[in-house]
Amino acid sequence: MRHSVPLLASLLALTLVTPALAQEAPAPSILSPADADAARLLPPPPAEGSAAQKAELAELHRIQDARTPAQLAQAKWDNDHEDPSAFTPTLGPKFDMASLPATAKLLKIVDHEQSVAKKRAKVTFARNRPWVIDPTLVGCDHADDKPRSSYPSGHTTMGYAMAVVLADLMPDKAQAVLARAQDYAEDRLVCGVHFRSDIIAGQALGTAVGVQLLHAPALQDDIEAARKELAAAQF
Repeated sequence: MRHSVPLLASLLALTLVTPALAQEAPAPSILSPADADAARLLPPPPAEGSAAQKAELAELHRIQDARTPAQLAQAKWDNDHEDPSAFTPTLGPKFDMASLPATAKLLKIVDHEQSVAKKRAKVTFARNRPWVIDPTLVGCDHADDKPRSSYPSGHTTMGYAMAVVLADLMPDKAQAVLARAQDYAEDRLVCGVHFRSDIIAGQALGTAVGVQLLHAPALQDDIEAARKELAAAQF
């Protein structure tokens, strides 16, 4: 009996530790914080209440008033696909990460890097979302959007980071891929969840991340593997 308390304590400790051990360790970053420092790459967004911000709000209302049901439906689809499948409308159903493992591996790294960069940027600028400032703006569901996380646009940052990498891997499709990234960014305005300057900042940050990753020594083998895989799949 005298061993029962220590044994119980040990089992309890193991129960508490095991879930933490089971969690996947965060992926190491290829880029350093200085490589994608939003404070050095992006200008500040228009100040709240400024003429520039009022002009951006007016643009969102013009878009809201003019958008068609089809445009809003596409914007909602884009809102729900913040991953490589965002490029399927342009590249076709063969662009499926389940059948392109090397490409999937590379784009997972790209997604991680852009996510780290944009989260830092959002904390740096802490800009209110358009719908916080003007609740009459309606469009896509923003239940998961943080009110002070508008600048830069996260979807746009991801879209351009991946587009820059994909354009390098598939030069013949570069213009189509980059045009898709632009449409994907514009749909954030159709959704009413971002200002124009948010998507411009996302384009800049995403492009910077994508270009730096293409030149990262640690990624050259992965880039070449994805390039060969996409060529073999006739992209």
